[in-house]
Amino acid sequence: MKVDVLLSAAESEGADVAERTVLVVDVLRATSTMVEVLANGARAIYPTSSAEEALKLASSLGREDTLLCGERKGLMIEGYDLGNSPSEFLSERVEDKRLVMNTTNGTPAFMALESAARVYAGSLTNLGAVSRAIVGASADSLMIVCAGRAGRLALEDLLCAGLILRRIAETTGHVLETNDAARVATNLAGSVEPSLEFLSNTDGGRMLDELGFRDDLILCAEIDRHDVVPVMVDRAITLDDPSGG
Repeated sequence: MKVDVLLSAAESEGADVAERTVLVVDVLRATSTMVEVLANGARAIYPTSSAEEALKLASSLGREDTLLCGERKGLMIEGYDLGNSPSEFLSERVEDKRLVMNTTNGTPAFMALESAARVYAGSLTNLGAVSRAIVGASADSLMIVCAGRAGRLALEDLLCAGLILRRIAETTGHVLETNDAARVATNLAGSVEPSLEFLSNTDGGRMLDELGFRDDLILCAEIDRHDVVPVMVDRAITLDDPSGG
């Protein structure tokens, strides 16, 4: 398998992804939240690239069963139903709902990659499930896009990418053909423990801690919390169906 890791969503602009399997990683917090949302029974997530687009889409879908969620600078957008804190998305709040999501880094990454046939969402909380899904898809070419932060590297995303690559290699027994960033990610994953302490000491972790979201760091650090795989097809993120049905 040929693997390219991109250090931020900005690197994916203009990339040809039509024939590639793509994975977006935004550990703090968009993809961790997506995993939580779908594990707790939501029907679908619709990522958007702006708050304005989110409002229009939510109105067109019908507000009676559609929730607006998202953040700016870590805090819930004024007028939204929910923010981007995974612990908010309890089953009694999101079950059988459609969610329109707009975040600073995560959802723009999905929108930049919408021309891909399938785009997976990966985090520490579904590490094993998404690794198995990628192997099961029998992809020849994988692109992992670290959402990053403000166009720059987010260390927690790079670590998660490396952990996924290590699991893929262990499962398949194959040596992956990787770019430089993928090799750095794999080496990082071999030397760093994905722990609460690690997340707390990243730039994003410190910001969330200062904003009072310590519980989010605890949840986002929970390896294999859920056995679910969000996948985007036609701009809607739903649970992956391995059977293709």
